[in-house]
Amino acid sequence: MRLLALMAFMIMGAVASFAAHAAGVPKPVLKIENPGQCIAATGDMRLNHMDMLGHQRDRSLRQGIRGEKASLVACVNCHASKTTGSVLGKEGFCESCHAFAAVKVDCWQCHQPKANFKAAGNAGAAGAVGAAGAVGAKP
Repeated sequence: MRLLALMAFMIMGAVASFAAHAAGVPKPVLKIENPGQCIAATGDMRLNHMDMLGHQRDRSLRQGIRGEKASLVACVNCHASKTTGSVLGKEGFCESCHAFAAVKVDCWQCHQPKANFKAAGNAGAAGAVGAAGAVGAKP
């Protein structure tokens, strides 16, 4: 009988701890600033956006193929906050969800997280990078 009471006490404690923890975890802010038709269903994007962007990156860099529907520039232009112009920040579309999932992204080391960003300078080789963001650009 004592064993059952101890097990019940431990289970109740675990449930109470989980409930308290779950209540304290802020949910991601997934506000679509420019609503419309995304390139895939929401569930598919949540599970596969990193693969879509990775494959696009490989085709762009290795084969010179640009303008595909799964481009980082298109995602940023659609999902950037109308207030900040960025997908980063506490309520930024990308940063909010990645912080919630504890996933570190390295996109912004090279790419610009702001919508409709235009790089300064000539449109030579840097022009292609500039369209997606400038190396070393800060959010």
